[in-house]
Amino acid sequence: MESNDIMGGEPQNVLRLPDGGEVDVMVRRSKRARWILLQVGNLDGAVELVLPEDANIGDGWDFARSRVDWVQRRLRRVLDPIPFVDGAVVPLLGQPIHIRQIDAKRAPTRRHGDELLVAGDPAKLANRVIRWMRDQAAHEIKWRVEEKSVQLGYPVNRVTIRDQKTRWGSCSDDRNLNFSWRLVMTPEPVLDYVVSHEVAHLAEMNHGLQFWAHVETLCPDSKPSRSWLRRHAMELHRYGRVAN
Repeated sequence: MESNDIMGGEPQNVLRLPDGGEVDVMVRRSKRARWILLQVGNLDGAVELVLPEDANIGDGWDFARSRVDWVQRRLRRVLDPIPFVDGAVVPLLGQPIHIRQIDAKRAPTRRHGDELLVAGDPAKLANRVIRWMRDQAAHEIKWRVEEKSVQLGYPVNRVTIRDQKTRWGSCSDDRNLNFSWRLVMTPEPVLDYVVSHEVAHLAEMNHGLQFWAHVETLCPDSKPSRSWLRRHAMELHRYGRVAN
């Protein structure tokens, strides 16, 4: 097993897999880790060995070697990216639309039937698609927030649209709601559920019984949407990414 020193951290090493392949592993120590962990990124396939501060590096590698079958299985499940390019098919509120580059120097990005027409420099197409999707997300989310916050009787301070990697939405103590623009790709009932979930936090900053009662009031029969999000969450992060 070879290693190279990496400035500011543990060595990066090579782990041999059962199929004969090799994968680089980044070793990281964490004050929060209670035991040795081995992680494989769902999107990029990055393999990381996380060690408690007082753990022995040899024990860490023994653990990693004992998990090579699992690492190989996880790497085979890493999802390929779906870049925003001419001809790509992406979901909008759960329905497929086709990205089409049009021969025009200046024209607004717009939807025409099941096509998203994008003008301008092809090298900037992906950024234009993302801006359009963010605008659509802002529209679809903000009117729902306003309607549901009035229904619940708790005002919201500000709504922000981001590209959050680990959360679809969040609610801060000062009544600001944040949402991922990628929610606009989900079916409408799923988008409606996530908005209801975060608006309910305006009343209850927890996940207790009263919180879920508020969610059910704002979004009746939300279980299918919660299940859909659990099954398809990582797939949504494929869109707009490019291969490494």
